[in-house]
Amino acid sequence: MHKKTKILLCSVGISLMLGGCSGMNSANNNQKSEKSKETQAAPSEESLISVQDYTGEGYALPYGKETDKIADESLDEIEEAAIKFFKEKYKTDVTVHNVVGAKDGATVFVESKGEPHFYTYAVVPIDELEKKVMTEKIWADEFQVENAIKGGLYHMIFNEEFKQLDDYLETLAAEGQVTGKTKDTLQNVGGHGYMTPYYFIALTSKEEAIKPVYDLYISNPDESTENLRNVYDEGAFNPENFKINIQLFMAEKQAEPSEEIFNQVTKELEEMDSIPKGTYSFALNDNFIDKQSSEGAKDNSLKRGFPDYIIKE
Repeated sequence: MHKKTKILLCSVGISLMLGGCSGMNSANNNQKSEKSKETQAAPSEESLISVQDYTGEGYALPYGKETDKIADESLDEIEEAAIKFFKEKYKTDVTVHNVVGAKDGATVFVESKGEPHFYTYAVVPIDELEKKVMTEKIWADEFQVENAIKGGLYHMIFNEEFKQLDDYLETLAAEGQVTGKTKDTLQNVGGHGYMTPYYFIALTSKEEAIKPVYDLYISNPDESTENLRNVYDEGAFNPENFKINIQLFMAEKQAEPSEEIFNQVTKELEEMDSIPKGTYSFALNDNFIDKQSSEGAKDNSLKRGFPDYIIKE
């Protein structure tokens, strides 16, 4: 666990990564979502780092300097509160990877243990004047956490289809020309549901097909994958509400995004009929990533997305 790093906040990278997924938070954002916005970092002009070397270190948030110190003094208490919070409210065991001071609080990055697998976060308020950590008031953005779990459930019940996608992207990376984010990055500043080094899943507020699966999981976290799959509402599925956002990086530090690789991957994604249904976006970046935002997209990035997504129905 990283206990003294200055890494924060997942929402920064998430907001940028979700640039092609606008509108997904509309109906379900609430007061706590507004609190989330307060913890987002300002755009950064910090130097870039090779994606293979990036672990999340350097991720920064305005106004977090003092709360970071206070949080460091109460890490065990914060970790205990976060584990209890996710167990009681979401029936899920989590591992705490990172705790960082933010405006009026500390953000706690967690990863679920086992399945459904996902990354998310909670916020522990901090009283700077009293130098007090208020673990009894820990909270999380309900929309973000529920969608994180739903993305993990999607991966569980459609494991065979996702395996086709995972095998394809891992094979691409093994060829040596492209790569993805490190596991440390996902753990320390990921926080956005089901994620791999190469893509993340995002659901809109209108996605209803997975709702019965989520309800069954919350009522019985030990329910079998088969039974979870059986309650999936196939008829309610709309690919526009289920997005798989693929992001690759050039493996060599000096390499510009390759049009040949971009066109090849785009064509192969279009032709695949065994990968999960949904709306796909694809971005190929150069080798570098912004330290503060965890964002790899730049002016030279090659992108396939809104309004020309790859749709799998």
